[in-house]
Amino acid sequence: MARVLLVDDEILARTLYRDYLRAAGHEVTAVDSVQRAKEELAAGSYDSVVTDLILPGGGGMEVLRHTKELYPGIEVVVITGLDKVDPAVRAIKSGAAEYLVKPVAAEVLQHAVHRALATRELLRENAALRRYVTLLETGQRISTTLDRERLADTARAAFQGLGLASEVVLFERDTCGRARLLSDASPCAETREDPRLAFLAPHLDGSREARVLERVPGPWSRALVVPAVDGEELLGHAALLYPGAPPEGITEATSFLARCLALALRNLGRISEVEDLAYLDDLTHLFNTRYLHLVLDRELKDAQQTHGVFSLLFLDLDYFKTVNDTHGHLVGSQLLREMARLLKGCVRDHDVVARYGGDEYVVLLRHTDSSGALKVAERIRRTVEQHRFLQCKGYALTLSTCIGVASFPEHALEKATLLDLADRAMYRGKKGSRNVVYMAAKDLEATPPARSSQRTGS
Repeated sequence: MARVLLVDDEILARTLYRDYLRAAGHEVTAVDSVQRAKEELAAGSYDSVVTDLILPGGGGMEVLRHTKELYPGIEVVVITGLDKVDPAVRAIKSGAAEYLVKPVAAEVLQHAVHRALATRELLRENAALRRYVTLLETGQRISTTLDRERLADTARAAFQGLGLASEVVLFERDTCGRARLLSDASPCAETREDPRLAFLAPHLDGSREARVLERVPGPWSRALVVPAVDGEELLGHAALLYPGAPPEGITEATSFLARCLALALRNLGRISEVEDLAYLDDLTHLFNTRYLHLVLDRELKDAQQTHGVFSLLFLDLDYFKTVNDTHGHLVGSQLLREMARLLKGCVRDHDVVARYGGDEYVVLLRHTDSSGALKVAERIRRTVEQHRFLQCKGYALTLSTCIGVASFPEHALEKATLLDLADRAMYRGKKGSRNVVYMAAKDLEATPPARSSQRTGS
């Protein structure tokens, strides 16, 4: 059954056509003027309009134009006593579904309304299909994005472009289960300068249900927090912000895009795991020289742009070769692994410790000048000197280390020069008393050129 608005100024025709349509099972409201038709369209919800072409106060073409402009989902059937081509052409061009000439038989009117309703349903299905196709294409763009920064932009544009949110804040969960802004390395608990984030952070828990939050700080009154879940794993959240209540009927679309976001985060995680394997030393599980050069390039660029500082420590174990000669290479490898753990315990989490080769290590101290680097180097030297290696295995070996220190921009402005100066400063200690820390100096007397990162001991 459909709701039909019948517009005809003739009482007989109005009564007759109303009876025809009711006999077909439709609910019919009959009016006699253009103004009454506009009022009914504004007050009620109709599926179709049947209108006479000649009416007081504007005519059937006015009803047709008004309906198509303000209620484009309603199909209009035009009836007229004028058996002429021009009015029919104008009506069809203006969007009429059917054009009937009086007298109109019951079967003809019923069939015309039926076809108009079928056309309306087909157009609705096509519109829904287009929305689904657009949603699918948008989801594919999200799920196939393999760069974190681009993923944040792509997903944010997707939610906003489909009219699902006024503003979007995206989060991912790190390996410890903490929420952080997508493409931002800082946990959201550290981003207190944005009151929205401080407000949202407590709600980014392990829940897998979408929730509406009220009294969001700033211009937004509500937020819809949608979990990004892949399988059983919660990988992130999309927080959709609104000045009022969230639009109705968006649950399916937001959940689908959130699942696509979760899939993209899953893929990024797998890529990171592969990258970790490529950048980790097999023996010590520290970073290798490949990663060291990569992170040094980034650190150098950031320091140049922000006028920042950083320092390098170049370490070499004293007389490590005697450990291999005396106890064997297996014990030597175990000692190198223990040395790696010792080093990581002497520096901050965001500093980088890399195995340069053999018994050599390089430490990148972020945001640290030469004075601070000397203190860290001395702490490492003293820790190594006092440590008893492989004590749990019955060896209790003692070792010492030489450490060279070079800082940006104090000693050099280029990566290769910094590494070379730190290496030369370390080698200066190897030539002397050992178990010592040396600061790099540009005027350091000539020493043998920087040695291969593959040498195995000294």
